[in-house]
Amino acid sequence: MSNEERIVEELVKNALFRMDESTRMIRKSLTEISEQELWLKPNASLNSIANLILHLCGNMTQYIIASLGESEDVRNRDMEFSSHATGNKAQILEQLERTVDEVRRIIFDADVKQLVKVRSVQGFSFSGVGVIMHAVEHYSYHTGQIAFWVKLLKNKDLGFYSGTDLNIKNQL
Repeated sequence: MSNEERIVEELVKNALFRMDESTRMIRKSLTEISEQELWLKPNASLNSIANLILHLCGNMTQYIIASLGESEDVRNRDMEFSSHATGNKAQILEQLERTVDEVRRIIFDADVKQLVKVRSVQGFSFSGVGVIMHAVEHYSYHTGQIAFWVKLLKNKDLGFYSGTDLNIKNQL
């Protein structure tokens, strides 16, 4: 295996790991809230958990499925934030998981040519690597918002890393 192939493999492996981690955390967060809390907006400046998930689906569709996957960009960003009570937890989670599955496939299948090709997404210029980094970082960012929202609503630790000692020191 060439160095180039090892770098691509490492990028893909880590991107997919982070996406799986965010999906796991969102799934866990949704088990803690009611159907009504899914769409709750405390004020006009904040989004509901459902709107955040719809936004994640739209962003991943635009950045990975359309851009990296080289298909038509059909995203309607404004709708992600204006939807109100248009799905229950199971439906919203299913949409997220379907989107993530397609995103994972496209990232897994990406070759070096796709990873270095520069393309325009939302008016920004990114290589395929930049597109993947954006999508993974964006997913993680909003996953943290969802977890915070649930912790605020429930005054509860979500136990994302229960059973894992996070105080282990790095090995040199």
